[in-house]
Amino acid sequence: MTEHRDLIAILRGITPAEAVGVGTALAEAGITMIEVPLNSPEPLASIGQMAQALAGRARIGAGTVLSPAEVDEVANAGGTFIVSPDANPPVIERTLARGLASYPGVFTPTEAFAAIRAGATGLKLFPAEVLGPHGIRGMRAVLPPHVPVYAVGGANPDNFREYFTAGCTGFGLGSFLYRPGMARETIAERARAAVAAYDEEKGR
Repeated sequence: MTEHRDLIAILRGITPAEAVGVGTALAEAGITMIEVPLNSPEPLASIGQMAQALAGRARIGAGTVLSPAEVDEVANAGGTFIVSPDANPPVIERTLARGLASYPGVFTPTEAFAAIRAGATGLKLFPAEVLGPHGIRGMRAVLPPHVPVYAVGGANPDNFREYFTAGCTGFGLGSFLYRPGMARETIAERARAAVAAYDEEKGR
């Protein structure tokens, strides 16, 4: 596996026909966690194709996972991590039972601790633009320091510094990186910009 960064590319709406090309562009730019939300067209096909094509170069997972049955489908397709919009203990528990990493969505300390107690690998702070750096800083003060937290929803290279300062570990990048119909070179350029900003701010 190439160098790991705590950046998750969220490819909402991607199709199997473009999955490998987009995934390759992201991996070459240095983004090695790629999420396909399950409300995309034929998401399991996209996950399977990218998992095979990018083995050893990127981790492929699923987002918008709402049930233990969906966890099984993702695991069977070759996915290695699960991202959810909510903190659902049965989903977290099935994810861990299948040997996958779990990143549930949380918005409050109550949800965050429920997810941690269920075994979450890391927390998706969503929507981060509503919580804002001040809200995240307040939550981070009471969360176990070893638990990774990712700002998702409104995070982009222009505000990485604010979120890092607030205590975030990394970021989930959706429409900044990918929208259906976006040219692959544009995706690659934005991915390189995100990696450069992450490296600069992380190294401060």
